[in-house]
Amino acid sequence: MSSDLEKQLIEQQIELYFPGAHPRAIAWRTHLISVCKQFIDSGLADSQFVRELTSSIKQNFWARLSEALIARRLKGLIFNQRTNVGEGPDFLLMHDNRKVWIEAICPEPINVPEKWLSSSAESGVVAFPHREILLRWTGAIQKKAEALMGNGMTKKGYLESGLVGANDAYIIAVNGCQLRSGPFPALFGISQSPFAVEAVFPIGPYEIRLDKISGEVLGGQHQHRPEFPNHNNSPISTTMFTDPKFQYISAIWALDLNGGESIGNAEPTALIHNPLARNPIPLGLLPADEEFVAHKQEDGFELSKTLGKPAPVWL
Repeated sequence: MSSDLEKQLIEQQIELYFPGAHPRAIAWRTHLISVCKQFIDSGLADSQFVRELTSSIKQNFWARLSEALIARRLKGLIFNQRTNVGEGPDFLLMHDNRKVWIEAICPEPINVPEKWLSSSAESGVVAFPHREILLRWTGAIQKKAEALMGNGMTKKGYLESGLVGANDAYIIAVNGCQLRSGPFPALFGISQSPFAVEAVFPIGPYEIRLDKISGEVLGGQHQHRPEFPNHNNSPISTTMFTDPKFQYISAIWALDLNGGESIGNAEPTALIHNPLARNPIPLGLLPADEEFVAHKQEDGFELSKTLGKPAPVWL
């Protein structure tokens, strides 16, 4: 059970990040405090959860709060017993006698314009920093891919160390809530698909072809974008899920969670399946508003989406 001191520290920290005397602010804080306490009491939180959640480091707060919010979304699923909670990926589920690991990350808004991050309904038009946000998604996914597979040089991954087995499923859960435009979700990129889709499939913005003389619309399609430049003009790949090298990654679980759903705010989610996964997960295993599945074709992959499984009821 969480101690009285831990509860007090959690309450104080959440009030720092979610201040205000408005009833909505109070309800939001109350919900987040409850989520964190339930996470501790469930036995899913490791021994460093409270210390890092209540530290003065903003990124630690969001990383740990994300774990608690993600655990809430996993309500009702079967968790496997772990001897060393905190060693290896964040969560371990069981499905049809297969281990399903979930590794979570909450990317920081590095190089994302402050005007975007602090915008409000009264701010007017704000430029969409889609490249900067996509860089945060690709960086987060690559970091957790390396956690599984290593970097081929000095860093060993979970596979090589034996923490994750070759027949286990491995899901990267990315909570993009720090990349929001003020209170508004920012899960979707310039292609109108989730940033997670753009990060692992070569899908760019939608292009319309026009007749040069008449201006008549001849058709349109998404741009094929296997890479895009970072801030140093170095190419960043967007083909992870078309590359057999990444077969041990089963899916990306794209999330935009900050607890605001408890007061009626949007918290969209999506699940992107790896068509080349050695250990795929079935549709509907995790709660998501939409699921994206790619099928191999003669000239590449065809991506389709379907409605997903609803999240657990918030209490």
